[in-house]
Amino acid sequence: MSRNAGNDRSATEAAESFDHSLILAIETSCDETSASVIRGGKHILSNVVSSQIDVHVRFGGVVPEIASRKHVETITLIMEQAVREAGCSLRDLSAIAVTQGPGLVGALLVGIVAAKSLAMALDIPLIGTHHIAGHIYANELVHEMNYPCMALVVSGGHTELVLLESEGEFRVVGRTRDDAVGEAYDKVARALQLPYPGGPHIDKLAAGAENAIELPRAWLEPDSYDFSFSGLKSAVLAVINQTRMKGLELDEAALARGFQESVIDVLVTKALRAVRQYGAKQLLLCGGVAANRGLRTALTSRCEAEGIELLIPPGGLCTDNAAMIGAAAHLKLKRSQFSNLDMKADPGLPLEGWSLSAHN
Repeated sequence: MSRNAGNDRSATEAAESFDHSLILAIETSCDETSASVIRGGKHILSNVVSSQIDVHVRFGGVVPEIASRKHVETITLIMEQAVREAGCSLRDLSAIAVTQGPGLVGALLVGIVAAKSLAMALDIPLIGTHHIAGHIYANELVHEMNYPCMALVVSGGHTELVLLESEGEFRVVGRTRDDAVGEAYDKVARALQLPYPGGPHIDKLAAGAENAIELPRAWLEPDSYDFSFSGLKSAVLAVINQTRMKGLELDEAALARGFQESVIDVLVTKALRAVRQYGAKQLLLCGGVAANRGLRTALTSRCEAEGIELLIPPGGLCTDNAAMIGAAAHLKLKRSQFSNLDMKADPGLPLEGWSLSAHN
């Protein structure tokens, strides 16, 4: 047998090994405690998510100290349930993945300590994973990603346009300069005295509106892919205050629709322009706000009209979950890019620094 034939067989065996690898992934970046077992980076064997919304709703937002304590209370049970539902044992695991950042530092630490402890006990690799990379690669759990592709990341803390020129190579081409989309939704919902989290309530209210109150769009510089929503939030507050000062009844549905149409117009227009400029083969919608029906409908319609392939994960994979962390971590597993046991939580972890080519 030739040396090349031997190398080809070794490469095939290595690929098959990674196809059957089992990653136990952990996600505790904010107010969901989640653990998942992923096979081969694409197959979800289990994905257990424990939400804390009922706890934080009375405060109108996430309280970091309470979130951390709730993670401590549930993390072990959630990990055990994920392994049990996957039908495997701890000894079958190939690696432990955990969200390293960004996120709430106390919440991140709970997951990281649990992940380190288990990786050390089992003597298997630890993979610190970027939360936004997870949201992006949630798409690969249900779709085939083709490069180069453009990701529109919309969540409670992030609004970004990310170019992936090849697998695991991230380049941020646009980001929010103030409020993220999810933050803007929550603030507007609070002004309208709607429950937390505000996004689903604004979305539902807007869908039932017959008219829309026209609100401004923040396009910024002509060639910019950045976003800004603080001015839009102020415009909403101005409408509310002026209506009350005049003693008129506020059409909340029309205001919600006007707000949502402004947000969606800017997001969709900039995302499609970025796809065209960078020659992306696909547009990926990622993050918790990707579950917004108005955004999904508008983006689907525009992409169909312009012949752009759009990938959107199902709702359960849009919000924070550990399956997406396992999908992203598999990129590192294939290249043996592991984290040291002295890895620290990093609330400001840069996405581009997590690229495969940036590993040192």
